[in-house]
Amino acid sequence: MITIFRGGLVFDGITSAMRELEVAVEGQRIKEVSDRPIKVNGANYVDLRGRSLMPGLIDAHLHVFSIHTARAKEQGMAVTYMAQKAAHRVREILDRGFTTARDAAGADFGIKDAIADGLIPGPRLFISGNALSQTGGHGDQRLRTEGAMPVCSCQGALSYGTHVVDGPIEVRRAAREELRKGADQIKVMASGGVGSPFDRIDNIQYSLEELQAAVEEAESWNTYVAAHSYTSRSTQRAVKAGVRTIEHGNLIDDETARIMAEHGAFMVPTLVAYSETMERGRELGLGDAVMSKLKVVHEGGIALLEKCKRAGVEMGFGTDLMGELNDAQSKEFLIREQVLDRFDILKSATSINARILNREGELGEIKAGAYADLLVVDGDPSRDFGLLQDQGAHLSVIMQGGRFHKNRLS
Repeated sequence: MITIFRGGLVFDGITSAMRELEVAVEGQRIKEVSDRPIKVNGANYVDLRGRSLMPGLIDAHLHVFSIHTARAKEQGMAVTYMAQKAAHRVREILDRGFTTARDAAGADFGIKDAIADGLIPGPRLFISGNALSQTGGHGDQRLRTEGAMPVCSCQGALSYGTHVVDGPIEVRRAAREELRKGADQIKVMASGGVGSPFDRIDNIQYSLEELQAAVEEAESWNTYVAAHSYTSRSTQRAVKAGVRTIEHGNLIDDETARIMAEHGAFMVPTLVAYSETMERGRELGLGDAVMSKLKVVHEGGIALLEKCKRAGVEMGFGTDLMGELNDAQSKEFLIREQVLDRFDILKSATSINARILNREGELGEIKAGAYADLLVVDGDPSRDFGLLQDQGAHLSVIMQGGRFHKNRLS
């Protein structure tokens, strides 16, 4: 059966304009896109009439197994229970129109395959497996009273799994292990973080040689490394080592943005994570150390967008919301429109993120041959980002791989 969308405006993920186009879907893929009527006997026609069609959204930084904002609450939690929580979470993500997502540490091939096999609804997942962290780094969640751990052991709750490894040899071993287990990309911790109470935000983590080891292993599998990094020093080291995407980046300067642009590295801001955690973190159990660091990175968020825009750094779209904050996912659009053009923001959540995932032409675009991940929006999202809020309430259709997850139109 061929489905044809007609009668509305279309954002194709690439062009900074809404155009009158017809889109035909056959099987999992888009069969044809035309500015003229597409006529197929027996086709199922979807009349958009006053609505818009756009590619499914992509979130390039989230954690589907992050069940609680205060991660200490997950200690001792059964994996089977966490999996049930994650199943609800991924469905909610898809309900908001995010048909694809990159999990930035924690998820494994099990939940990815469960979604792909149709056992549970959720976004098409690109997983990082366990992130790599140095001893005392952002991924080392041990209390100061705990002793040393064996090399290359898995540390932390499943929701934020990390290999704590030191030295190029063990970094290689850990990267190879994650790639063996099905990681689509490798995640490393290159600076201090907010959620880790015992490292400073301005702490540089991993040597150039350690980062290069991770990059070489990823490239040998035809993939790349994403680095958690906040500061200029840590970001410059990561980019010079060959890291392809910088996650967060709130505290970089103009020179660092220029270096990123020269190296063709992507920035993936996650600004909604800071605004929501600032507002709700105390009630969810976050302590003084975390809230103090949070204030520092939150204040640098809007400036980050301005610096990357001036330098010509391509920005992906991420959210990084932990646990109970996940319902704020779509607010990232509202934060970014304070600085950026709406079409550029839409591209970041569609075609630019597809390029980050190495799926250019397959995801994030409305073109012949691409996967039929499509949203019908009750209005024009290039004029009003309110249409992407309210947990998907303004989405009449959510199609993923040619199948209707939601369809309010006859």
